[in-house]
This record gives sequence, C-alpha cells and structure tokens, in this order.
Amino acid sequence: MTAETTLKEAIARLGKAIEGLENAVAERLDHEQDYSEAEAEVQRMNADRSRLAQELDASEGRAERLEEANKEVSRRLVTAMETIRAVLDR
Repeated sequence: MTAETTLKEAIARLGKAIEGLENAVAERLDHEQDYSEAEAEVQRMNADRSRLAQELDASEGRAERLEEANKEVSRRLVTAMETIRAVLDR
C-alpha cells in the first residue's frame, strides 16, 4: 500500500464523513422546521381557545340576562292575566 493509496482512501473516508454530516445537518434542520411549525400551531390553538373562552363567557352572560328577562315577562303576563280575569269576573 502506497502513500498515494492511503491518501486517496483517507480523502474518500473524509468525503463520506462530510456527506454524512451534511445529511445529518439537513435532517436536523427539517426537524427544527417541523418543531417550529408545530409550536406555531399550538400558539394559534391557544389564541383560539382564549378567544372561544371569552365568547363563551359573553354568551353565558347574555343567556343569564335573557333568562331574567324571560322571568320578568312571564311574571308580567301572569299579572296581566289575573287582572283580565278579575275584570271579566265583575
């Protein structure tokens, strides 16, 4: 084995090692991109969740106000019906 052959083999091994390193770096960058996209999606989902929670709170408040208004209308209708019965019974 000559020095030239050993040098060629070393250069070939170095080339393969560099190629493997480039592949590993490219794969790592792909994984980081995927992670960044997933993190952005989680942030969007958290923002949506927060918005939906606010909308739910507002809707619950409105439902409570409508229920109170419904009770008031019902009370007034009962009063009106009693008044009409009283007038008709005279």
